[in-house]
Amino acid sequence: MDILHRIGIRNATPDKVYTALTTIDGLAGWWTEKTEGETGLGGVIAFRFIPGGFDMKVIELDPGRLVRWEVVDGPPEWIGTTIRWDIDQRDDHTIVLFKHEGWREAGEFMHHCSTKWAIYLMSLKQLVETGEGAPAPRDVMISDWH
Repeated sequence: MDILHRIGIRNATPDKVYTALTTIDGLAGWWTEKTEGETGLGGVIAFRFIPGGFDMKVIELDPGRLVRWEVVDGPPEWIGTTIRWDIDQRDDHTIVLFKHEGWREAGEFMHHCSTKWAIYLMSLKQLVETGEGAPAPRDVMISDWH
């Protein structure tokens, strides 16, 4: 099972979106301020939030077109899943097709994560369009996960 989202980013090139997905400054600008690690192919990026975090191994990069990560540490439901970003230019928009692939079951935690991904994708859109995103801990809060 997969989490699927689509966003359109105005007046942005695929390269600008790709940079936001493949640099520490870019990732820290929309997902979580506590981001560190190696963003090149084979590198591991550590993302930390107040309740915990995730380690992502970079498994595929195609500049301006595709970014893929494998979750190598984090909640058990996430380990072994992959995150895929397909990037495409259409007129004056860059379209991002997002997939969090390989969930074993569509439980309540998957529903929660889908909502949070949507919030962070809007933060990515905001970062690329305006220069300022809303990464954790400044993100929109939904009910805490228990």
